[in-house]
Amino acid sequence: MTLLKWALICFVISLIAGGLGFTGIASGAGSLARILFGLFLLVAIVIVVVAFAVGQVVF
Repeated sequence: MTLLKWALICFVISLIAGGLGFTGIASGAGSLARILFGLFLLVAIVIVVVAFAVGQVVF
């Protein structure tokens, strides 16, 4: 959940910076949020697939 939390923080920073006109910071924070969210999804999918392969449900 830490990756998801940091992705959300970067997204909020991106929105605030974009609203204030700091487009470079907004672009960087948006890219970082996108990367962190993608990494979170990848890890979550791997955990679910491994859990189903072992025969136990994670959730």
